Amino acid sequence: MPSLTSKRAQHWLLHAALATICLFALIPVATTVLISFKGERDILRTPPNFFPCDSATQPFDPSACRWSVEGYQRVLAPRPAPEGLLPIRLTGNLVSVYLPNSLLYAGATALLVMLLASMSGYAFSRYRFRGRQTLLVAILAITGIPLLTNLLALYQMGVTLRKAEIPFYDDRFFLVVVYTGFFLPLSVWIAKGFFDAIPRDLEEAALIDGCSPLGALLRVSMPLALPGLMAVFLLTFVNVWNEFIAGYLLIAKNEFKPAMFGLYEFLGQNIINLQVVSAACILIALPVVVLFLFARRSFFAAMVEGAIKG
Repeated sequence: MPSLTSKRAQHWLLHAALATICLFALIPVATTVLISFKGERDILRTPPNFFPCDSATQPFDPSACRWSVEGYQRVLAPRPAPEGLLPIRLTGNLVSVYLPNSLLYAGATALLVMLLASMSGYAFSRYRFRGRQTLLVAILAITGIPLLTNLLALYQMGVTLRKAEIPFYDDRFFLVVVYTGFFLPLSVWIAKGFFDAIPRDLEEAALIDGCSPLGALLRVSMPLALPGLMAVFLLTFVNVWNEFIAGYLLIAKNEFKPAMFGLYEFLGQNIINLQVVSAACILIALPVVVLFLFARRSFFAAMVEGAIKG
């Protein structure tokens, strides 16, 4: 039996290793944040400085810090708006065009995937029908096909649909359908795993108490599977938010393209203005960070339950 001292040493070593891993993971994020608040002179200087707070006499002088918001000003491009609800309006393409597009694509896709995966996962979990195992294997096999493999066919489909001049059709709807089809198969398996972990006895008890099958699903199974469905929503949202190549190739008009295209555009225009690129990166990452802060409990609950029940 290991002694109490040995257990404490293992405990401290484990926490030290985790802290070191987190530190190395956060270094690029912290560097990007610091660069976004630096001026061009402090970014290009040699030797480089971590904080722009040096002076002629001291390597670090808090009273001599030269923090700058030039990068954010160039990305946000604020303009006076005397007739609006707010005194200023943000006219930068990243915040006025590309970020709203990404919110639309990621939010709509995540909601559709969560809805369809919940229904499919419940059906695969609770019902036994001919071809069930074959469908599950086929769905799992589809997850191994990368989106890049299908881009040529999807691009041709988009061109054909554009030429057909279908009423009320635009590329945004097509892109949401593409993302939904790509991220749905794995989500079906995730949702099925959470429904498998819910005892059937609970639904049978609800049926005995007078619930219809749909009522038992909505009142018993869905609330219990909600952490897993939230994990499906978050994973889909983040994957769509970070996706670049499909949004770049399948969208013809620049005003419909997502935030990653906006970052690509900024990178081409500001290759030497690293403070502008860093500010754009921070603004693009901010919505996902805020979403995870609000939904972190459901997400971690889903991960823990999946690890224990798996």
